[in-house]
Amino acid sequence: MESENSRQDKEDDEASYIALGDLMNRFTKPIVSSAIKALGLKTGSRGLDAGCGIGNHTLWLAEAVSPNGHVTGIDISDEALSIAKEKLEKSDLKKQVSFKFGDIFNLPFEDKTFDWVWSADVLYLWLMGSKESPINPQVVIKKLTRVVKPGGILALLFWSSQKLLPGYPLLEAKLNATNAANFTGPFGIQPKLHSTRAVGWFQMAGLKEPKVQNFVAEFQAPFSDEEKEALIGTFRMFWNKAKPEVSDDVWSEYKRLCSSKSSDFILNLPDYHGYIVYSLFYAFVE
Repeated sequence: MESENSRQDKEDDEASYIALGDLMNRFTKPIVSSAIKALGLKTGSRGLDAGCGIGNHTLWLAEAVSPNGHVTGIDISDEALSIAKEKLEKSDLKKQVSFKFGDIFNLPFEDKTFDWVWSADVLYLWLMGSKESPINPQVVIKKLTRVVKPGGILALLFWSSQKLLPGYPLLEAKLNATNAANFTGPFGIQPKLHSTRAVGWFQMAGLKEPKVQNFVAEFQAPFSDEEKEALIGTFRMFWNKAKPEVSDDVWSEYKRLCSSKSSDFILNLPDYHGYIVYSLFYAFVE
């Protein structure tokens, strides 16, 4: 049975992830919009945002298929959906978007309902079960493609790499060489199950013309206080749980550079530049 502390940790992690997602919005909107544009979604089409979170992507997808299209966003987080609905109320897309509770493993829709399905960042949750019992990605793909019309698109977008400590490549390499920092698949899973092998998943699932395209979110000083907060949250998301896996010297150097209270805080550098790479995998459903 899950302990009270464990439940609280999960709730805190969810709240932190939701807050970080909203803060990172200003950095990621340009590249996510570029990824959406690359799909060539038809005006007037109907789509599903599977694992929509706080709804940013859902709204951007709706902009791409407006004025006559529609996007349904589903998520299993009531807190995230509440924020998504608040965003929708403040937008001009009320007729083009709807949000509802839903699980990607048991989609509450009939077969062949949508022209396309989009799913961003949820991929990490599929793979983070354990290396002993990883989730077969083809199972998830088939659950998603079940609701796509023939000729429609399945698109997966996820973080794939980052460079956030300019001038400290060895330190960043050591921090990244931890399970804590690897959301694309825990160490020890079979290579074919790693998220960067998604083209192979599409091929095995019988999808047509699988493609991959990379997009870069760049961060350059000077930053506002809100932008610094977003990047600090990103540092924490990647590396704050890496302490048991690195040496004391590596951990001390990380804290020296990435703590806003440090005199050597890296985001105060006038020449700071970092980036995160997102990979878009997409294919057509037969």
